[in-house]
Amino acid sequence: MIGFYIFLIFEKFLMLLPRKLRRNIFIGIGTLAFKFSKRYKKVVMQNLKFIYGEEVNGKFVEETTKYSFKLLLLNFLHTMEARHYSIEKLKENISFENLEVVTKAQEAKKPIIFVTSHYGAWELGGSMVSTLVEPLMIVYKKMNNQYFQDYLLSTRAQSRIKYVEKHGATKGILKQLRSGGAIAILIDTNIQAKDGEKVDFLGKETYQLKSTAYFARKFDAALIPVLIHTEDDENYVIKFYDEIVPPKTDNVAADIYESTRMQSEWLSKEILKAPKPWFWLHRRWKNDYPEVYKK
Repeated sequence: MIGFYIFLIFEKFLMLLPRKLRRNIFIGIGTLAFKFSKRYKKVVMQNLKFIYGEEVNGKFVEETTKYSFKLLLLNFLHTMEARHYSIEKLKENISFENLEVVTKAQEAKKPIIFVTSHYGAWELGGSMVSTLVEPLMIVYKKMNNQYFQDYLLSTRAQSRIKYVEKHGATKGILKQLRSGGAIAILIDTNIQAKDGEKVDFLGKETYQLKSTAYFARKFDAALIPVLIHTEDDENYVIKFYDEIVPPKTDNVAADIYESTRMQSEWLSKEILKAPKPWFWLHRRWKNDYPEVYKK
C-alpha cells in the first residue's frame, strides 16, 4: 500500500512537467530497462530467433528489443495521461483510417468484435476507440497488486470501457454482445490448447484464441481487426481493417477453425510487415514450444 501511495505522489509530480519532458523521462526509463533487464532482453532474443531463425540480423534484434522496452513505458505513460487529460487533449494526435467499416456495422445494428493485439500504443488505441467510436468491453487478467489493478481499471472506465475478469468472463461477454454492444479481444497471448485452434501464426503452428470466432458466429457479430500505428511515437493512426467474414456452414467446428485461421493470418501479415511494434517481450510460445525459452 505504501508503495502505491508513493507512486501516486510521483505521478502528480510527473503530470506537472511539460508533456515532452515527461515523455523523455519515460523513454529514458525504457532505455535503462533495456540495459539492465537481462531476463526480458533474452525473451525478445528467443522470440526473434524462433520466428526469423538463429542467424537473425543482430542490428534488427537490438533495435527491436530497445523499441519493445520503449513501447512498454509509453503505454504506461498513456495510461497515466488518460487519468489527467481531457478527451479533447488526448485526441489531438489521433486520426482514424477506414472508419467506414465500423460505421457500416453500427448502421446494421450488429454487435462488434474488435480483433486486436499488443501492438504499438495499444492502451491509447483501446481508450480512443471506446471513447470516440464505440464503447468497449474488455477482458482483463487479475493482477497480484489490487491497488494497481484498481488504478488501471478505473482509468479505463473513464474511456467508457467496461471490463470483466478473465475467469468467468463469458457471462459478461454474452450479455454485452446480446445487447448489441462491442468487445475488444487481444488475440496474441499465450493460451491453453483447450481455448484455441492450432493455426499458422508468424509461420509457426500455434494455438490461437478461438473465442472470437465462436462469439462472432453465435451473435452474427462483425469481426473487425484494428491496430494503432505511428511513425514518430507522438502522432497515431488507428486503422480499422476490412471485416473478416468467415464461412457459416453446417460444419460448426470447421467454420470456427477457419475464422480463427483468418484472424491469425491477418495479424501475422501485419506483424511481419512491421515487426518492431509487436510485444516481443511476451513469452507467446511458452505452452506450444516451451523449449524456445529453455535455451
